[in-house]
Amino acid sequence: MTDQQVPSTIKDEALIVKRRNQMIKGAVTLFMEKGFHKTTTREIAKASGFSIGTLYEYIRKKEDVLFLVCDSIYQRVKERMEASIDPEQTTVKSLIQAVRSYFQLMDDMQDEVLVMYQEVKSLSREAQEYVLQKERDMVAMLEQVIINSLPGEYAEAEVRLMANNIFVQGQMWGFRRWILQRNFTIQTYTDTQIHLLLRGLGKEIEGIIQPADNAGHA
Repeated sequence: MTDQQVPSTIKDEALIVKRRNQMIKGAVTLFMEKGFHKTTTREIAKASGFSIGTLYEYIRKKEDVLFLVCDSIYQRVKERMEASIDPEQTTVKSLIQAVRSYFQLMDDMQDEVLVMYQEVKSLSREAQEYVLQKERDMVAMLEQVIINSLPGEYAEAEVRLMANNIFVQGQMWGFRRWILQRNFTIQTYTDTQIHLLLRGLGKEIEGIIQPADNAGHA
């Protein structure tokens, strides 16, 4: 199942993208307030700014909207990561750049991330597998950054674990922000996580980051 496989009776691709982005924005707000199961397609249509009839020109069922929300998250992560990763860079600075870019995107999309974690279980098995594969692809991108930045220093299993740790730490800003924002801004959170990562790796880069000693006073 892919975005292109969610049927639409509309042939204008630009209009499909526009309307589905409206759906995603409206649905995220409703899913956060009421949850996926208690939200109706009529409410999604109203929040999106068009009629229920128009809604069904772009989707088949309510689950399609949730799928589009999840797919949008991973597509934007992919684009952001690809834009921030220079495969020619082989220093720890490139890893730091990738982490910063990824964490900032998780801040930009924190509502979508929260909805995804709460509601992905409501997708069909086929759609869940598609979403999980997208997640594997994103983690693989982080793995490649680590391999490029720290060539030959870590075993494959260690690289995979580091990549998963970074991936979840970024998303944690979305689904744990209610407690994290008591002590951190996204900047101090990112700096602290990078500092802990580098300290765990035995790396210090003067001038790139500073230990977030005042993170608790953000």
